[in-house]
Amino acid sequence: MANPGTLHDWIVTLPEDGRYVFSREDASSVSDASSAAVKMTLYRLKRSGAIISPRRDFFVVVPPEYRSAGSPPATWFIDELMRHLGRRYYVALLSAAALHGAGHQQPMAFQVIADTVERDIEIGRVRIEFHVSNLVEGAATQTMQTETGSMVVATPETTAFDLVRFPAACGYWSNVATVLSELAEVLDPDELAAGAQRVARSDAQRLGWLLDRVQEGDLAHALARKLEAKRLLPTALTSVREACNARLDPRWRVLVNDKVEPDL
Repeated sequence: MANPGTLHDWIVTLPEDGRYVFSREDASSVSDASSAAVKMTLYRLKRSGAIISPRRDFFVVVPPEYRSAGSPPATWFIDELMRHLGRRYYVALLSAAALHGAGHQQPMAFQVIADTVERDIEIGRVRIEFHVSNLVEGAATQTMQTETGSMVVATPETTAFDLVRFPAACGYWSNVATVLSELAEVLDPDELAAGAQRVARSDAQRLGWLLDRVQEGDLAHALARKLEAKRLLPTALTSVREACNARLDPRWRVLVNDKVEPDL
Protein backbone atom coordinates (compact mmCIF):
# COMPACT_ATOMS: atom_id res chain seq x y z
CA MET A 1 0.00 0.00 0.00
CA ALA A 2 1.26 3.48 -0.83
CA ASN A 3 2.32 6.12 1.66
CA PRO A 4 -0.23 8.73 2.79
CA GLY A 5 1.63 11.51 1.01
CA THR A 6 1.32 9.89 -2.43
CA LEU A 7 -2.47 10.32 -2.84
CA HIS A 8 -2.18 13.86 -4.22
CA ASP A 9 0.48 12.79 -6.71
CA TRP A 10 -1.53 9.72 -7.76
CA ILE A 11 -4.56 11.88 -8.57
CA VAL A 12 -2.81 14.64 -10.49
CA THR A 13 -0.81 12.15 -12.57
CA LEU A 14 -3.79 9.97 -13.56
CA PRO A 15 -4.00 11.68 -17.00
CA GLU A 16 -0.52 10.39 -17.80
CA ASP A 17 -2.14 6.95 -17.96
CA GLY A 18 -5.08 8.25 -19.99
CA ARG A 19 -7.40 8.18 -16.98
CA TYR A 20 -9.43 11.14 -15.80
CA VAL A 21 -11.98 9.75 -13.32
CA PHE A 22 -11.82 7.97 -9.99
CA SER A 23 -14.05 7.17 -7.04
CA ARG A 24 -13.59 7.85 -3.37
CA GLU A 25 -13.03 4.12 -2.96
CA ASP A 26 -10.20 4.31 -5.51
CA ALA A 27 -8.64 7.21 -3.60
CA SER A 28 -8.82 5.34 -0.32
CA SER A 29 -7.32 2.18 -1.80
CA VAL A 30 -4.10 3.81 -3.07
CA SER A 31 -3.12 5.21 0.30
CA ASP A 32 -3.00 4.11 3.90
CA ALA A 33 -4.02 7.60 4.97
CA SER A 34 -6.97 7.98 7.31
CA SER A 35 -10.39 8.74 5.86
CA ALA A 36 -10.05 12.26 7.24
CA ALA A 37 -6.73 12.73 5.42
CA VAL A 38 -8.21 11.42 2.16
CA LYS A 39 -11.16 13.79 2.59
CA MET A 40 -8.82 16.74 3.15
CA THR A 41 -6.72 15.92 0.07
CA LEU A 42 -9.84 15.72 -2.09
CA TYR A 43 -11.15 18.97 -0.59
CA ARG A 44 -7.92 20.82 -1.37
CA LEU A 45 -7.80 19.52 -4.94
CA LYS A 46 -11.42 20.53 -5.50
CA ARG A 47 -10.80 23.95 -4.04
CA SER A 48 -7.83 24.48 -6.38
CA GLY A 49 -9.88 23.41 -9.41
CA ALA A 50 -7.70 20.36 -10.06
CA ILE A 51 -10.68 18.00 -9.67
CA ILE A 52 -14.46 18.25 -9.76
CA SER A 53 -17.14 16.01 -8.29
CA PRO A 54 -20.25 15.82 -10.52
CA ARG A 55 -21.82 13.31 -8.14
CA ARG A 56 -21.07 12.13 -4.62
CA ASP A 57 -17.90 10.01 -4.40
CA PHE A 58 -17.17 10.43 -8.14
CA PHE A 59 -14.32 12.69 -9.22
CA VAL A 60 -12.92 14.01 -12.49
CA VAL A 61 -9.40 15.34 -12.96
CA VAL A 62 -9.41 18.75 -14.67
CA PRO A 63 -6.36 19.31 -16.91
CA PRO A 64 -4.83 22.81 -16.74
CA GLU A 65 -6.26 23.78 -20.13
CA TYR A 66 -9.80 23.28 -18.80
CA ARG A 67 -9.39 25.00 -15.44
CA SER A 68 -10.86 28.29 -16.73
CA ALA A 69 -13.94 26.40 -18.00
CA GLY A 70 -14.26 24.66 -14.65
CA SER A 71 -14.54 21.18 -16.18
CA PRO A 72 -13.43 19.08 -19.12
CA PRO A 73 -16.15 18.28 -21.68
CA ALA A 74 -18.94 15.98 -20.55
CA THR A 75 -17.88 13.46 -23.20
CA TRP A 76 -14.75 12.80 -21.12
CA PHE A 77 -16.64 11.30 -18.19
CA ILE A 78 -20.31 10.68 -18.99
CA ASP A 79 -19.97 6.93 -19.54
CA GLU A 80 -18.07 6.25 -16.33
CA LEU A 81 -20.37 8.60 -14.40
CA MET A 82 -23.46 6.70 -15.50
CA ARG A 83 -21.83 3.37 -14.67
CA HIS A 84 -20.94 4.79 -11.25
CA LEU A 85 -24.61 5.67 -10.77
CA GLY A 86 -25.79 2.30 -12.09
CA ARG A 87 -27.93 3.94 -14.78
CA ARG A 88 -28.70 2.89 -18.34
CA TYR A 89 -28.29 5.89 -20.61
CA TYR A 90 -27.46 7.25 -24.01
CA VAL A 91 -26.38 10.64 -25.33
CA ALA A 92 -29.49 12.03 -26.98
CA LEU A 93 -31.52 14.79 -28.58
CA LEU A 94 -29.59 17.81 -29.88
CA SER A 95 -26.28 16.45 -28.55
CA ALA A 96 -26.72 13.19 -30.46
CA ALA A 97 -27.93 15.06 -33.55
CA ALA A 98 -24.78 17.21 -33.49
CA LEU A 99 -22.61 14.10 -33.21
CA HIS A 100 -24.36 12.74 -36.31
CA GLY A 101 -23.65 15.94 -38.24
CA ALA A 102 -26.84 17.91 -37.61
CA GLY A 103 -25.11 20.79 -35.87
CA HIS A 104 -27.12 23.74 -37.17
CA GLN A 105 -27.62 24.88 -33.59
CA GLN A 106 -25.17 23.68 -30.96
CA PRO A 107 -27.02 22.60 -27.79
CA MET A 108 -26.60 24.76 -24.71
CA ALA A 109 -26.36 21.60 -22.59
CA PHE A 110 -25.07 18.08 -23.09
CA GLN A 111 -28.29 16.08 -23.31
CA VAL A 112 -28.65 12.56 -21.95
CA ILE A 113 -31.62 10.21 -21.69
CA ALA A 114 -31.53 7.83 -18.71
CA ASP A 115 -33.76 5.08 -17.38
CA THR A 116 -34.45 6.89 -14.10
CA VAL A 117 -34.69 10.49 -12.98
CA GLU A 118 -31.36 12.26 -12.50
CA ARG A 119 -30.69 15.82 -11.41
CA ASP A 120 -29.02 18.04 -13.99
CA ILE A 121 -25.34 18.77 -13.45
CA GLU A 122 -23.77 22.20 -13.84
CA ILE A 123 -20.07 22.67 -13.19
CA GLY A 124 -18.34 25.70 -14.63
CA ARG A 125 -19.34 26.02 -18.27
CA VAL A 126 -20.42 22.39 -18.55
CA ARG A 127 -24.08 21.52 -18.11
CA ILE A 128 -25.47 18.01 -18.39
CA GLU A 129 -29.24 17.85 -18.89
CA PHE A 130 -30.97 14.57 -18.05
CA HIS A 131 -34.28 13.34 -19.41
CA VAL A 132 -35.97 10.13 -18.34
CA SER A 133 -37.50 7.48 -20.59
CA ASN A 134 -38.81 3.96 -20.13
CA LEU A 135 -37.57 3.09 -23.63
CA VAL A 136 -33.85 3.28 -22.89
CA GLU A 137 -33.30 -0.47 -22.68
CA GLY A 138 -34.76 -1.24 -26.11
CA ALA A 139 -33.52 1.85 -27.92
CA ALA A 140 -31.15 1.50 -30.86
CA THR A 141 -27.78 2.95 -29.85
CA GLN A 142 -24.16 2.90 -30.93
CA THR A 143 -20.82 3.29 -29.21
CA MET A 144 -18.76 6.34 -30.10
CA GLN A 145 -15.14 6.88 -29.21
CA THR A 146 -14.30 9.94 -27.14
CA GLU A 147 -11.07 11.66 -26.17
CA THR A 148 -10.83 9.45 -23.09
CA GLY A 149 -12.76 6.28 -23.93
CA SER A 150 -16.24 5.74 -25.31
CA MET A 151 -19.88 6.60 -24.70
CA VAL A 152 -23.31 5.31 -25.73
CA VAL A 153 -25.08 7.49 -28.30
CA ALA A 154 -28.53 7.24 -29.86
CA THR A 155 -28.49 6.14 -33.49
CA PRO A 156 -29.71 8.74 -36.00
CA GLU A 157 -33.08 6.98 -36.12
CA THR A 158 -33.51 6.88 -32.33
CA THR A 159 -32.48 10.54 -32.29
CA ALA A 160 -35.18 11.41 -34.81
CA PHE A 161 -37.91 9.84 -32.69
CA ASP A 162 -36.56 11.40 -29.50
CA LEU A 163 -36.58 14.87 -31.05
CA VAL A 164 -40.32 14.37 -31.54
CA ARG A 165 -40.82 12.87 -28.07
CA PHE A 166 -39.03 15.74 -26.29
CA PRO A 167 -39.77 18.86 -28.38
CA ALA A 168 -39.47 21.30 -25.48
CA ALA A 169 -35.90 20.16 -24.85
CA CYS A 170 -35.07 20.72 -28.51
CA GLY A 171 -36.29 24.25 -29.08
CA TYR A 172 -39.82 23.25 -30.12
CA TRP A 173 -41.17 22.23 -33.50
CA SER A 174 -39.52 24.69 -35.87
CA ASN A 175 -36.11 23.82 -34.50
CA VAL A 176 -36.95 20.11 -34.43
CA ALA A 177 -37.88 20.32 -38.11
CA THR A 178 -34.63 22.15 -38.90
CA VAL A 179 -32.55 19.50 -37.13
CA LEU A 180 -34.48 16.70 -38.85
CA SER A 181 -33.76 18.24 -42.26
CA GLU A 182 -30.04 17.99 -41.50
CA LEU A 183 -30.24 14.60 -39.79
CA ALA A 184 -32.09 13.20 -42.82
CA GLU A 185 -28.78 12.74 -44.65
CA VAL A 186 -27.82 9.89 -42.29
CA LEU A 187 -31.25 8.39 -41.61
CA ASP A 188 -31.85 4.89 -42.98
CA PRO A 189 -35.46 4.32 -44.14
CA ASP A 190 -35.54 0.69 -42.99
CA GLU A 191 -34.07 1.50 -39.58
CA LEU A 192 -36.52 4.36 -39.23
CA ALA A 193 -39.42 2.02 -39.97
CA ALA A 194 -38.07 -0.49 -37.43
CA GLY A 195 -37.80 2.27 -34.84
CA ALA A 196 -41.49 3.02 -35.19
CA GLN A 197 -42.22 -0.27 -33.42
CA ARG A 198 -40.47 0.94 -30.28
CA VAL A 199 -42.33 4.23 -29.80
CA ALA A 200 -45.91 5.37 -29.40
CA ARG A 201 -47.84 5.42 -32.66
CA SER A 202 -48.58 9.12 -32.13
CA ASP A 203 -44.83 9.85 -32.12
CA ALA A 204 -44.42 8.02 -35.42
CA GLN A 205 -47.31 10.07 -36.83
CA ARG A 206 -45.70 13.34 -35.72
CA LEU A 207 -42.31 12.33 -37.11
CA GLY A 208 -43.85 11.33 -40.43
CA TRP A 209 -45.66 14.65 -40.68
CA LEU A 210 -42.45 16.56 -39.92
CA LEU A 211 -40.47 14.59 -42.51
CA ASP A 212 -43.10 15.51 -45.10
CA ARG A 213 -42.87 19.11 -43.90
CA VAL A 214 -39.12 19.23 -44.61
CA GLN A 215 -39.61 17.44 -47.95
CA GLU A 216 -37.95 14.16 -47.02
CA GLY A 217 -40.38 12.05 -49.01
CA ASP A 218 -38.46 8.76 -49.05
CA LEU A 219 -38.11 8.72 -45.28
CA ALA A 220 -41.72 9.73 -44.78
CA HIS A 221 -42.82 6.98 -47.17
CA ALA A 222 -40.90 4.35 -45.18
CA LEU A 223 -42.77 5.37 -42.04
CA ALA A 224 -46.08 5.55 -43.86
CA ARG A 225 -45.67 1.96 -45.11
CA LYS A 226 -45.07 0.83 -41.54
CA LEU A 227 -48.22 2.55 -40.35
CA GLU A 228 -50.53 1.83 -43.28
CA ALA A 229 -52.19 -1.19 -41.67
CA LYS A 230 -52.56 0.57 -38.32
CA ARG A 231 -55.49 2.57 -37.06
CA LEU A 232 -54.29 6.15 -36.72
CA LEU A 233 -56.18 8.28 -34.24
CA PRO A 234 -56.17 12.07 -34.66
CA THR A 235 -53.05 13.28 -32.87
CA ALA A 236 -52.33 16.89 -31.95
CA LEU A 237 -48.89 18.07 -33.00
CA THR A 238 -48.61 20.01 -29.75
CA SER A 239 -50.31 18.18 -26.91
CA VAL A 240 -50.43 21.18 -24.58
CA ARG A 241 -52.30 23.44 -27.03
CA GLU A 242 -55.97 23.39 -28.05
CA ALA A 243 -56.50 21.41 -31.28
CA CYS A 244 -60.27 21.37 -31.83
CA ASN A 245 -60.06 23.85 -34.74
CA ALA A 246 -56.73 22.65 -36.13
CA ARG A 247 -56.32 21.34 -39.66
CA LEU A 248 -56.19 17.53 -39.81
CA ASP A 249 -53.47 16.19 -42.08
CA PRO A 250 -55.15 13.33 -43.99
CA ARG A 251 -52.00 11.21 -44.40
CA TRP A 252 -50.69 11.26 -40.85
CA ARG A 253 -53.88 12.14 -38.97
CA VAL A 254 -51.96 14.92 -37.25
CA LEU A 255 -53.88 17.95 -36.01
CA VAL A 256 -51.57 20.80 -36.99
CA ASN A 257 -52.10 23.12 -34.03
CA ASP A 258 -48.73 24.89 -34.09
CA LYS A 259 -46.64 26.82 -36.60
CA VAL A 260 -43.65 24.95 -37.96
CA GLU A 261 -41.20 27.07 -39.89
CA PRO A 262 -37.92 25.19 -40.34
CA ASP A 263 -34.77 27.12 -41.16
CA LEU A 264 -33.89 25.25 -44.36
